[in-house]
Amino acid sequence: MIENILFDLDGTLTDPKIGITRCIQFSLEYFDVQVPEADDLTWCIGPPLRESFSHLLNTADGDMLDLALANYRKRFSETGMFENIVFPEIPKSLEQIKDSGFRIFLATSKPRVFAKKILDHFGLIQFFDTVYGAELNGSLVDKGELIAHIIKSEGLDPERSLMVGDRVYDIAGGKKNGVMTAAVSYGYGSRDEIASSDPDLIFDRFSDLPAFLKIT
Repeated sequence: MIENILFDLDGTLTDPKIGITRCIQFSLEYFDVQVPEADDLTWCIGPPLRESFSHLLNTADGDMLDLALANYRKRFSETGMFENIVFPEIPKSLEQIKDSGFRIFLATSKPRVFAKKILDHFGLIQFFDTVYGAELNGSLVDKGELIAHIIKSEGLDPERSLMVGDRVYDIAGGKKNGVMTAAVSYGYGSRDEIASSDPDLIFDRFSDLPAFLKIT
């Protein structure tokens, strides 16, 4: 019996493609590299951003990656976080889930300070018991560590908890902590990625979740 639901943000509740890709491009323009087109950067939506920059810049140099993140966050904090679209059915479905007595938590690798502002801006924050995300110093960016932190902080029973996300990181993080996992197919995880992550459930529409929870 599910009592607690943890949601990923990017690709699950909102479509952040415009904001994230523009901020990555803005950051890369500082360096002597070819800047990819937006459609060639969608793979960066979901994984820890530092890892994505390490790949894009072909470097493990800490100072260089710190600068790339700083450039990204400068634009993101001013503009990029709001270049975002809430997926259809999200507000209504979250309201149904909340009103039915489930505890709802955000579990995103995005810095918590940005995630709270995004949820507030789009009128979603009232549906969440607590917003959890990575810290700006890089801690809790790993989804498995983040979910473990949420379970411990909130005293959740893993067997009564569900992690919902669109990427392998969400599913792997949930499995690592013994919670049920659900993948949404409309986000940024490919069909092959979702299949290989072996989630317990797959939802093609967000409104399939209230139906699964037997919310009418």
